[in-house]
Amino acid sequence: MTARRVLIVDDEADMVENCARILRRSGLKCLTALDPKEGLALVETERPDVLLTDLKMPGMDGLELLRRAREVDPALPVILITAFATIESAVAAIKEGAFDYLPKTFSVDQLSLTVERALRQRQLQEENRNLREQLQEAFGLENLVGRSAAMVQVFELIKKAARSEANILILGESGTGKELVARAVHANSPRATHPFVPVDCASLPENLLESELFGHEKGAFTGAIRTKPGLMETADSGTLFLDEIAELPLGLQVKLLRALQEREIRRVGGTSVMDVDVRVVSATNRDLRESVAKGQFREELYYRVNVIEIRLPPLRDRLGDLKLLAHTFLKKYGRERFTGFEPDTLAALEAYPWPGNVRELQNIVERACALADGDGITLRDLPDHILSGGRRQEALPGRSAVVGVAEPLTSGADLPLKEAKERWMHVLEGSYLRDLLERHGGNISAAAKAAGIDRKTFHRLISKYQIK
Repeated sequence: MTARRVLIVDDEADMVENCARILRRSGLKCLTALDPKEGLALVETERPDVLLTDLKMPGMDGLELLRRAREVDPALPVILITAFATIESAVAAIKEGAFDYLPKTFSVDQLSLTVERALRQRQLQEENRNLREQLQEAFGLENLVGRSAAMVQVFELIKKAARSEANILILGESGTGKELVARAVHANSPRATHPFVPVDCASLPENLLESELFGHEKGAFTGAIRTKPGLMETADSGTLFLDEIAELPLGLQVKLLRALQEREIRRVGGTSVMDVDVRVVSATNRDLRESVAKGQFREELYYRVNVIEIRLPPLRDRLGDLKLLAHTFLKKYGRERFTGFEPDTLAALEAYPWPGNVRELQNIVERACALADGDGITLRDLPDHILSGGRRQEALPGRSAVVGVAEPLTSGADLPLKEAKERWMHVLEGSYLRDLLERHGGNISAAAKAAGIDRKTFHRLISKYQIK
């Protein structure tokens, strides 16, 4: 490990040598200068981890050196030393951004501990910067793939929304990438180095979800053998992501609304309140306005979580993005084994309406990469329901013919485009779900995984189409 470097600047040679001797015992590398201008040059060329400087020096005093050094390295911790220690000079030094202030009568321990604290701060700053860079790399906007006009608008809105502290509501069908957008918002926000805490509002019963969100005290209910902080506490100073917020029970909506309004929470079974500072990003595939109108979602909470609305388009409306996404997933799962997709394979992918959106496409490409024998993805590597694409598909050698769903729609040839599209989608989705369930022997978990959607959404869809 490279030794940390301390720059010592003083016009008294004895003071410089004494400080250097003390700090070298701690394994630190000491850079020294008897002239402040020489010291400033070392700041520019050597980039030390800490600057230790005298306050009173000819030509340039310590405060001026501090100001000019911080122009070169804004995060550099600066410790000022002087024989003329007064409260006024100490206050002036701290106001200028000094890390700490020592009289020249300091002890060996005082100097060592002060420099050690400054180095610890420097290390934390570097870790935070590295973490922010890693977050940007893992969840930055560059990881959201798309060049269509619809997605360009979404990217611009994400950039603007990330800079603010406003709560955000992300709307979109299942599989459109709502959590990925939420993580991108967090990674590009001032809260990026603080926690991102996701909560699946649809997966837990009301009593358990309340305990998860707000925490509980020991003995609050049967099984509460110890105090447990809630997820809102865990997300303090960061971002709380409420996935499927439309599934929140009404009783819990009231408590969440109060927590967001007052910025404080009370644990289940507790009496004291705790301040929390969280930015809430929510997501749903439902129409929350309709839920409000039906009394299923509180209007006050709707306006509280929906300060900025980001609406994600379904994959079928993202013209030109499918090919880009398919190649992105091929690179991820193919591990450079494949040269690409055959033209007719891409044509089949583009003809399919993708009810499971990007998640379903990702699932199909991963499957194709696992099954493909050659150096390119062919029609043989795609499942039958993709090949049907809403039409009657001729049988490929070794495959049975797949009946499409065009026949029921021929009578609607004179419908307006929007209505015809809705009828096509309705029939196609129903046919796709029946076929998927049949191919997986009625196993809903397996069928939902193949569709690239969660089990709860799959249940809702088969109920919608009355599939037994």
